[in-house]
Amino acid sequence: MINEEIKDAVSKGKLNTVSAVVAEAIDNGVSAEDVLDSMIKAMDEVGENFQNNDIYVPEMLTAAKAMERGIAVLKPYLSGSSDARLGKVIIGTVAGDLHDIGKNLVSIMMQASGLEVIDLGIYVPAEEFVNALKKYPDCNVIALSALLTITLDSLRETIEVIRKSKRGKSVTIMVGGSPVTAEYAKNIGADLYTTDAAEAAKAARKVYQTRL
Repeated sequence: MINEEIKDAVSKGKLNTVSAVVAEAIDNGVSAEDVLDSMIKAMDEVGENFQNNDIYVPEMLTAAKAMERGIAVLKPYLSGSSDARLGKVIIGTVAGDLHDIGKNLVSIMMQASGLEVIDLGIYVPAEEFVNALKKYPDCNVIALSALLTITLDSLRETIEVIRKSKRGKSVTIMVGGSPVTAEYAKNIGADLYTTDAAEAAKAARKVYQTRL
């Protein structure tokens, strides 16, 4: 029953009550991991609703904000790392492109889905993604964004540089952006192509879940 209240608070973006509901669950003996699982399931529902056009960006962002507030209460009770994230994702908009709205939505959905996101920002040179992989050796996913047709070549070149690096063959590279297609993604050597933030978060999570 309490877990359903948590899911409801997150999925409906109840910012004024989510912290209290999470705290109540902990006080009643529900494990922090179970509470986190309930919140992640709630965000899965939010993602599906977004993909089905049942909700839109404002509702999705409010739900993600509710998730953040719940996690803030939960952090001291989670075992392992400070936030017991499922895995890390390095994300950035490729060189030549200054757009970040789509990237930011993906980042929010990934964090709300239990992933730790290292956001490199916009206009990111290929070598910066490689350096980030060196800095975070436990990161197995890189998400590349390109919002301009003229930066599709930059997207391809970035993947080429990453693939030539030490961890290039083992890391999962996912791509997205309005000019990107599934066919183009395949042709330039990307592992995953997604069309929206919810799908991207789900795909990144699946990478880590299959490695468990």
